[in-house]
Amino acid sequence: MTKNKSEFRMEIPEGDDRERRVCQQCDFIDYINPRIVVGSVVTFKDKILICKRAIEPRLGFWTLPAGFMENGETVEEGAMREAQEEACADIEIERVLAVYSIPRISQVQVMFKARLLNPDVAPGPESQEVKLVTWDEIPWKDMAFPSAVWALKNWKSVEGREDYPPFGNPADSDHMTR
Repeated sequence: MTKNKSEFRMEIPEGDDRERRVCQQCDFIDYINPRIVVGSVVTFKDKILICKRAIEPRLGFWTLPAGFMENGETVEEGAMREAQEEACADIEIERVLAVYSIPRISQVQVMFKARLLNPDVAPGPESQEVKLVTWDEIPWKDMAFPSAVWALKNWKSVEGREDYPPFGNPADSDHMTR
């Protein structure tokens, strides 16, 4: 049995408004859409959980427990899984903190406020080190991603409150996201 080789070309499909990869054999449209990242600002008492990255991008820099969603999971399940994978952390999701759009890298990032259920954390395979830090101990200059900094600052601005809508991209962030 001989398989036909698919040949894709960029074109605007009928009824669409942008170029897509279209198979020239069968007209299949290969939609490539943004990827969803889920993560959390995880706290235990007055401390925040941070993770030092053991993988690229930004190997050796600090971030919040976060990563790409998997098929078949909710955003909350994804955030809890990422905390477990990166910091062996059992967390309870409290609420959505922010939704950031990063079109430059085709990402939508959903960040939660979460509570660490116990302080026993340890590096997972994607972390060199994990630790609980106070606000004043956050290594701001060694943070891996602007969105982690935004989430931390958003969290701090509503600390102790439950009456806020989710945050979005900071007003001055277009140069980082486009």
